[in-house]
Amino acid sequence: MSDPQTSPTPTRPRRRVPFWDNARFACIVLVVLGHATQRLTYDSDVALSLYLLVYAFHMPAFAIISGYFSKAGAPGRRQMARVITDILLPYLIFETLWTITKFLVEGQANPNPTQPSWTLWFLLALGIFRLVLPYLALLRWPLLWTFVISIGVGYLPNIDSTLSLSRTLGLLFFFTLGWWLREHDVVDRLRLLRSRPWWLVVGASAVIAAAAAVAYVYVDVWRDVNLRTWLFYDEGYAALGGEQWWAGGIRIALIAIALILSTAFFVLVPRRATWWTAFGQYTMYVYLLHSFVLYPFRESGVLRGLDPTWIWLPVVCVAAVLIALGLATRPVRRVFRPLVEPRWPWLFADRTLAAREGHRSDPTGSRRPATADPAPRAPRTPR
Repeated sequence: MSDPQTSPTPTRPRRRVPFWDNARFACIVLVVLGHATQRLTYDSDVALSLYLLVYAFHMPAFAIISGYFSKAGAPGRRQMARVITDILLPYLIFETLWTITKFLVEGQANPNPTQPSWTLWFLLALGIFRLVLPYLALLRWPLLWTFVISIGVGYLPNIDSTLSLSRTLGLLFFFTLGWWLREHDVVDRLRLLRSRPWWLVVGASAVIAAAAAVAYVYVDVWRDVNLRTWLFYDEGYAALGGEQWWAGGIRIALIAIALILSTAFFVLVPRRATWWTAFGQYTMYVYLLHSFVLYPFRESGVLRGLDPTWIWLPVVCVAAVLIALGLATRPVRRVFRPLVEPRWPWLFADRTLAAREGHRSDPTGSRRPATADPAPRAPRTPR
């Protein structure tokens, strides 16, 4: 046996796993697509059907990815500093920018950082997810507890959009599921990132197509029950018209649908590197900046009454993809890096805590070395 002090085990160079970057960028494209088509849904059944399909799973899928790359151990000083640099500072910066924008354009603004503007709620959700995960990991059956929380929070009318708490708790189950999958090596043990058999791709495509068909065929029903607001996870059941005791069953159904569609989505995501894989490392730029690009189009009314839909809806979809690609390019990142990736070393007693470490631009973990090929774990002792 070799002496570990004289013959250290060589460490393998870490490499990125293309699947996760592909999944991140696909998710962020869906985010932009959902926001871009929102105004079209008032005048088009097809646009509303697409909107409902996207919102049925895109943020749960994003939460699963975020949880997969989160650690449940006690945070060290550098990890605690990253919550400030990766989440808190960008949130305060962009919340301030939104307050100024609304004042200049609309003549009024509500400078209240406890009420996140538009897309900024997810930053707060990520921060809360990280804070509570070490405690959830101490419990038996964390998935069960977070499932109960996600359902039960809808019965509490005093939990609302303040600090995005309603959405955060509503999506907590998906985040915990992502962490649980990594914690139990489900992806590696089942070899889920290997090449997919053709029948699995066909099945996943059929699931997405069936969901799209149901969304379109019953679009009047979904409009009457205001399904879109249920998919936001940001209001209690009573506020959504679900005053019955069984209203939580609706959210259970929506969670089940989100899991099915997210699974189908992950099956369809390419496993190998593509020409757009690298853009998955910069999804936070797209997330924080795309709303400013869409804001004048959404508020000016130019997206209302577009006819025929079969022309304008594809145009808007293509534009959404181009916006996502453009905001992840190097020139845009270079200009907006001080806003998206603030470090502010003067803020810390230990200035080294604000080190960039290769521009960690995404709190979901896409820029972290731990995303790639972790060292194999020792086998667990049977209980």
